[in-house]
Amino acid sequence: MERAKLIGLRAAMLIVALNIWTGSPLLALWIGSRVQGTGPPKMSAIFVVALAIGIFSILLGQVLARLGGVYDGMTGQVATVHRHVPWLRSMRGERTVYPGEHAEVTALERVMVIVVVIAVMAFEIWFFFFSTSPIDQRTGRSSVPLASIR
Repeated sequence: MERAKLIGLRAAMLIVALNIWTGSPLLALWIGSRVQGTGPPKMSAIFVVALAIGIFSILLGQVLARLGGVYDGMTGQVATVHRHVPWLRSMRGERTVYPGEHAEVTALERVMVIVVVIAVMAFEIWFFFFSTSPIDQRTGRSSVPLASIR
């Protein structure tokens, strides 16, 4: 039962992390489209989209931090790296690691690295194979023909 909870927490962290990249902007754009209505773009709609992306991303980040904390609590993992605000950091670089200690990567950190790698790969695949970018004029790049200047 404990293993199922840990798997469920990792899956929840993955879903929340993916929604920071996808769900938050899509929901914000949908809300902005409701504010916009018809006609040319309005600054109020753009402001609502920017505000909504910020709010949803912060909320999802807080949910992600809590899920990571619950996971670490269930596994007994203790953070090995403590946060220091920049003005309190030592000017001599990294702190020494005491004998017998080593820095460990938490499950939340692993999930975030995986999500960032997936997002970058998805962007690169879209940009190089599916976008209608005029950077190169290769044929077959997309089924949408590029506009020609006459």
